[in-house]
Amino acid sequence: MLRKKYLTAVALAVGVSMTAASCGSDKKTESTSAATTATTAAATPTTAAATETTAESTETTAEATETTAEATETTAEATETTAEATETTAGAEGGADLAQLQADCKEEGAVNLIALPDEWANYKGIIADFAEKNPGVKHDVANPEGSSKDEMDAVETLAGQDDQPDIVDVSPAIAQAMVDKGLFEPYTPTVADEIPEGLKDPDDNWYAAYYGIIAITTNTTIVKNAPKTFADLLKPEYKGLVALNGDPRESGSAFAGVMAASLANGGSADDILPGIQFFADLKASGNLIGTDVTKATVLSGETPIAIDWSYNVPGLKSALEEAGLTVEVNFPSDGVYGGFYGQGVIKDSPHPACGKLWEEHILSDDGALGYLAGGAMPARYQALLDKGLVTDELKANLPPDELIAEISFLTPAQIAANNETLQTNWGPMVSDS
Repeated sequence: MLRKKYLTAVALAVGVSMTAASCGSDKKTESTSAATTATTAAATPTTAAATETTAESTETTAEATETTAEATETTAEATETTAEATETTAGAEGGADLAQLQADCKEEGAVNLIALPDEWANYKGIIADFAEKNPGVKHDVANPEGSSKDEMDAVETLAGQDDQPDIVDVSPAIAQAMVDKGLFEPYTPTVADEIPEGLKDPDDNWYAAYYGIIAITTNTTIVKNAPKTFADLLKPEYKGLVALNGDPRESGSAFAGVMAASLANGGSADDILPGIQFFADLKASGNLIGTDVTKATVLSGETPIAIDWSYNVPGLKSALEEAGLTVEVNFPSDGVYGGFYGQGVIKDSPHPACGKLWEEHILSDDGALGYLAGGAMPARYQALLDKGLVTDELKANLPPDELIAEISFLTPAQIAANNETLQTNWGPMVSDS
């Protein structure tokens, strides 16, 4: 369940700022008809009783006119308020009405999800919350342990069928490949303005709901002295104990591990080669093992030291502690690398409204808080901070603030170039050596 999402993840960081704005206006006018009529009546002394009666009648008419004017003004204000509310509800995408979207999804009756393991960024809790808010809507997850490439393949091979995915959760490299193939239906979520530019496609093909950084998780029941940095992993005491989560030529989390190791060893956003050399040295020392990281392998002791995403840590830590084992998690300060996954609605999918509603859900406050509970950084983190929704308990699942502040994004060109270097050199330098 720690092995999903293959094909390079993007690097992230350095502070993200988000803004949201709203506006409204009021306008008010007053009538002077009654005052004018009263003055005219007082100035006419002839035939007092008749004139007085006429004046009173005129004054009454004027008062009625003023009342009518005020009622008209109140109606106008109410109309203006309704218009403002309608504008707010409309949100993005030229009028995305969430209530209507929810009604349409209920009529469709299902959302086809794919490759969302329960313990990956707390998807179990996020899906449960969606189900509670949308009773009667099926929410099956196909191929929970699948890769990003598996997701793209499913979209293509199942096109036109009832079980085609309605929305995907994929690495940046696969997201771009899907954009190039025209597989997405552009959609602008209602909170789009609160998501940083680096976490969304400029043409609204996909939005990233969450991201994380690389962590080193150690089963301290087996390994008493947990490594804290990439440099520590080279120590002889860790022989046969260190595992990378998958093959970095296919796995986004493994690619991130290599990229982080590169940054820890003199590399840069443009140079992954030092990271490849690091793992070549780690293998030559006997420290690196070939077993992929899963909850089962960590629990059994097969992979007691795991290099993986920070947002896989809370679920894994809980499982270890429930089994009576101890665990220590460290975020290597010598190699801070972050990565996100993008979510995009699939063009001509079986349940388009439900696909969009799912995207709205994961980007909402509740969805973002769900990611936080799983140790993932929601894309709208700053918006949550501004609302006072991030508790100390939730922050306890996150990397330290000083490391979060170091995260920065790799450009698509940097990702592509580093992946090419990895594809060329990982085999001869590491896996086949």
